Formats: sequence, C-alpha cells, structure tokens
Amino acid sequence: MILFRNLAIARGPRTLFDRASLTLERGWKIGLVGANGCGKSSLLSLMAGELTSDRGECEIQPGTRMAWIEQVAPALEQPVIEYLMDADVDLRAAEAAMAEAEAAHHDEDDGHALALAHERYAHVDGYTARARAAALLAGLGFPPDAGARAVKEFSGGYRMRLNLGRALMSPSDLLLLDEPTNHLDIDTVLWLETWLRSYPGTLLIVSHDRDFLDRVIDRTLAILPGAEAGSMRLYTGNYSSYEQQRASELIQQAAFASRQDREIKRIEGFVSRFKAKASKAKQAQSRMKQLEKMERVAPVYAADTFHFQFEEPERQPERIVSLEEVSLGYGDRTILSNISMTLTRNDRIAVIGANGAGKTTLVRMLAGEIEPTGGRRSTGRDIVIGYFAQHQIETLRHDETPLAMMTRLFRGDREQHLRDFLGGFGFAGEAAQRPIGPLSGGEKSRLALAALVRRRPNLLLLDEPTNHLDLEMRRSLSMALQSYEGALIIVSHDRHLLSTCADRIIVVSDGGLADFDGDLEDYRKMRLKTEKTKRDDGPKTTRKDERRADAEARNSSREAVRTQLKPLEKQLATIESRVAKLGKEAEAARNALADPGIYDDAQRDRLKQLMAADARLKADLAQAEDDWLHISAKIEALKAEETVS
Repeated sequence: MILFRNLAIARGPRTLFDRASLTLERGWKIGLVGANGCGKSSLLSLMAGELTSDRGECEIQPGTRMAWIEQVAPALEQPVIEYLMDADVDLRAAEAAMAEAEAAHHDEDDGHALALAHERYAHVDGYTARARAAALLAGLGFPPDAGARAVKEFSGGYRMRLNLGRALMSPSDLLLLDEPTNHLDIDTVLWLETWLRSYPGTLLIVSHDRDFLDRVIDRTLAILPGAEAGSMRLYTGNYSSYEQQRASELIQQAAFASRQDREIKRIEGFVSRFKAKASKAKQAQSRMKQLEKMERVAPVYAADTFHFQFEEPERQPERIVSLEEVSLGYGDRTILSNISMTLTRNDRIAVIGANGAGKTTLVRMLAGEIEPTGGRRSTGRDIVIGYFAQHQIETLRHDETPLAMMTRLFRGDREQHLRDFLGGFGFAGEAAQRPIGPLSGGEKSRLALAALVRRRPNLLLLDEPTNHLDLEMRRSLSMALQSYEGALIIVSHDRHLLSTCADRIIVVSDGGLADFDGDLEDYRKMRLKTEKTKRDDGPKTTRKDERRADAEARNSSREAVRTQLKPLEKQLATIESRVAKLGKEAEAARNALADPGIYDDAQRDRLKQLMAADARLKADLAQAEDDWLHISAKIEALKAEETVS
C-alpha cells in the first residue's frame, strides 16, 4: 500500500531521514516511534500530502482513502453531530443526490433516478450514519445531549476530541493518527483501543503511551537515533516486542563492534611490526588494504539520554494532608462534595476518572491553589509540595535559559552543580544556555520537571506530567518515581506510568471519590464489562414489535421494487422497439446483398455502402439484444425479490 524509496526529509539544517526505503502493506497496524523531534509527525504529514520530501518518493496506492486528525479545532455554531458527519464526504454527496432526486421525482416522476439515489445512500451506510456518529460521541466521552449543541460550546480539548471523531467517522483505507490519546481520559483511551483494534484498514499511529501501543499495533516502525540517525527500521510485533528486539540488536552490534575493534588492533599491530621488513612488506600492504576496505561498525548503546532521581526529602512528616467533609467547586457550581481522606508519607495514589469529573480540581486544592468551598483541609508541619500542573510549561519565562532559571530558583547552588543536574534532563553543555522560548513542548516539560525535582518535595502532585514527553523520558520519569520516598498523587492517562508508580487507585466520578479495589487491568476489564452490560440492557423489542417491523420492511421493500421496476419496464419496451426496427433494416440490407446485380462494376459504390450498413446493423443489433437480456435479467430478479418479500 505504501512505498518509501530513497526518502529524504530535512528541516532547516537538520536531516530527519536520508535514503530511507521500505514497504508498508495493507491492513497493518503500525506504531511510529522515536525521540521527540525525530520526524514522526513530518512523516505522517508527508503521507497526508501536507508536506513534500526533499528527495526520493513516497508512493501510496492510487484510490486509497485517507483520514487524519485535523489540527485546527474551530469554534463553530454548527451542531456537533453535523460537524462530525461532515467528515464523511461520500455521505454528504449521497444526501445531496437523494434530495435532488426526490425533487425531480415530484416534478417529473423519475422513479429510476430516485431508486438509484436511495441505492447510493444505502451503499455509503447513510441510514446508520447518524447512529454511528452518536456512538462515536458517546465513546469519546461527550454527554448525551452533545449532538444537538454547538461546537463552540465545548472547550479546546473537547473540540480536539471532535477532530479525532471526524477522522474515525470518515471512511478510510489508511488512518493516520498523531498522538490521538492527548486530551483523553483513561475510559476514552480504553474505548479508542477497542475501536482501533477492529479498524479494517491500515493504521499508522504516533503515540507515547506504551500500553496503548501494545494493545493496538502489530508492527513498529522505529526512527533510529545516534549513529543510525536518519534511518527507519520496521519490526514485527507491538511496542514491548520492539523493545526486546531492539535491545537484542544493540547487544549484538556492540559485541560485533568489540570483536571488530580487536581485529583492527591485531592487523594494525602486524602492519606496524612488519611494514619495514622486505620479506613481510607485501603482506603488510595487503593487511593495510584490508583495513581500508573494512566497513567500521560503531558500538551502539540503548538510548539513555535522561538520568535523574528524586533526592530524599529533608523532612518526612507522617501525616501530610487531611480532608474532612470537603466540598470543591467554582462559584455556585459544586464539583466534588463530602470528601474525607488522610494522606500519609507512604501513600502512592493514582487518580483516574472522566475529563471534567474533578481530578484537576482535587489536585489544585491539595496543592493549596484553591480553597475548599466547604469542610476542612489541614496539612502537617514542614510540608514541601512539588506540583506539576497540566499547563506548567506556560509559566516558564521564554527569555530565560534553563541555567538562568535554575540559578534564579535555587540561588544557593553552585553553577556547576546545577549544570550537572540539568544534564540529567537532557540540557547538557550548550543546551543549558539556549533560550527557553524556542524549545519544544517536550523540552519545556522536562525543564519544568527539573525545577520540581530540585525542590526535594515530600508531597508530589503530578497532573498529566507525561504530556509532550517521549517514551524515553516517560521511562526515566517512571524509574525516578519508583524510588521517590515521599507521598505521591498522580493524574495521568498513561497506564504504564500509573501501574509502575502507584499502589492505590482512586476514581473520581459522580461528584465524589471512591477507592477501586484492583489494579488498572482490573479496571479495564470492569469498564469493558460495564459497556457490554449497557448494550445488553438497551431497549428490547417484543415479538409483536418485530412482526410489525418485519411487515413494514416487506411493504417498504415491495414499494422500492415497484419504484425500480417501472423505469426498467419502460426501458425494456424501448429496447424491444429498437430491436424490431434494427431487425427490419438488417433484413433489407441482406436482401439487397443477395441480388447478383449489386456486384456489377457499375454498382461498386453502392455495394460498399450496403456492406458497411450490414456490418453496422449487425453490431447495433447485437448490442441491443445484449441490452435487452441485461434489462430482462434485472426485471426478473426484482420480480423474484418482490415475490419473496
């Protein structure tokens, strides 16, 4: 389906790919992985036709229908469900054709055109389109009344969900998804996994959620780092399988490089010892040529760009925060109520729930950013809070450098100490003195985390800390959190991070908090079971309803057959008249050719005309008879269908 041939893409002075060649087959579900900035999104943009390559070719099989997530989420007056259905261009075209045919049917009684329009509408699943759009809205976490509301009523995050829904609504053979789990809560991510697993086309997906990738993809396309930068390699299997295969490759390559290094040293030693001896000079020259021709293999090590850990807090009180019948809200609106809980130094809690349920409100209250609207919040002595908010990177000063920021925040630390610390977050050397403004979202998130870690907090509050972070930084954060010795509250849709760092799950829903007895896999199974129960408990029809619906369907089917029969029967009568007319003309031409006098020299021009007419009439008659057989077969099939109905 997709062919890359000697592909090269550059951004400014930096080469993203060079001489990349591979083939991606129809039906594969492919995860595109690599460090931030390596070119994953550029590759998707190239396939979507939004970008051109600097060299080489990207060939996609002609006729392939593509869908991708639009990056602009406009605030429209249009109803949400209509905005979603607009993504299906074929559906809208079929609707327009049916409306036009219905208008013509009233004016000209053209039943054939109307039947064709209905057939086209059925072919694009038009009769189920609105139900499919409503199911997508429900799966994406929209309230039941969302379909009739204007797009502009929803936040930017929910409008991006709508753009994801438009990509899923659009019929496609190739689906390109760039970070589709951004802005989604865990329940919606679980629904999206199920949807994508049943998607029949080819899928290319960029995601930094390893659990999501593991459940969705069957191939991994890696954009390689280090000495192999600029190349792509395809691996069979999900992300975990890719990690194992890649680690094995690196071990083998490092071992081969070590053996090659020993061989090079042995040959160089031979040349050094014997190049001056006449008896060995020829052999020494041969060994030197061998060295020149040898393709050097550099030792490659697993990417481990980030090295950091949380230092032990200076003080660790047993009781961190206590909540007594706390209520939270904004203005007259109550978000959460009747919350009572105590956080201790050993608590490691994952907070999950639907977007808008109150997770961020809870964390903000624990951080002291907002006060409870009711109840009592009390903290222990010597509490040092490390709070990473969803929009933490927006608070960074764009004109500062990472080193200047850390120097301002931690005035007592030596510069070299801060440089070494920043190096663990990927800001080594000159990177520590570049302005913050042009940094990517991932780089800014790393810097914000660095400032948080440096505070040595004994209460760590993380609200979606993995947004913008690539898989390698997420792995480093997970490892650092596992050794963190304070109390931890973490809100995230990254299940791998939650499962490795938290040992207790609190679900925020229906205006309150509830402990979940189990792990995230248990939660996933519970949600799937709940969704199945909802479907099974849907409206049931009685036998009487079924018989009535069946009768209505039969009547509708008979009416549709009669609507289609009428123009076909007219067409058949026209063809029969044409066959009769052509038959008479052909017979007259044959009779004229049977007259011996037509072959006299004086009749030569007349003979040519008759022979040409005879050939034309035979062809026209054969075509008319074929048309008659074709229309007759359609009429017989429709009459048989009417009888069955």
